[in-house]
Amino acid sequence: MSHVRRFDHVGITVADLDRVTAFFVGLGLEVEGRMLMEGEFVDTVIGIPDSRSEIVMLRPPDGGTGVELASFVRPDHEPGSPAAMANELGLRNVAFEVNDLQAAVDRLASDGYGLVGGVGQYEHVWRMAYVRGPEGIIVSLAERIG
Repeated sequence: MSHVRRFDHVGITVADLDRVTAFFVGLGLEVEGRMLMEGEFVDTVIGIPDSRSEIVMLRPPDGGTGVELASFVRPDHEPGSPAAMANELGLRNVAFEVNDLQAAVDRLASDGYGLVGGVGQYEHVWRMAYVRGPEGIIVSLAERIG
């Protein structure tokens, strides 16, 4: 018997909450809510005493799995590697299926976000690309073509 009922969200800690939120909204996610988190409950869960963070929950238009962005007011965030590649330990990428891969890549490029590698095609089924977003977040975009 599985203990998991559903996959709800992925959490990403960021420094510039507004910039990263705008990036994901530009991809088509919708802001479900924004709030400050602090107190005994959250301190207990995350194991950081006297923490305070602001979070934004984003969901795709179909209401599926979300992306939770968190920015710490206290303690200050610890810097990560904004140039991390897919073989480094940790969160590898956040993946989305898109309707038009080239349009999505062009839209992100107009905002200054470039490809990590190139656009690849897997047989006659998928076209896919990695884009490096704000704060080094790698976003995988895939278009079903077959």
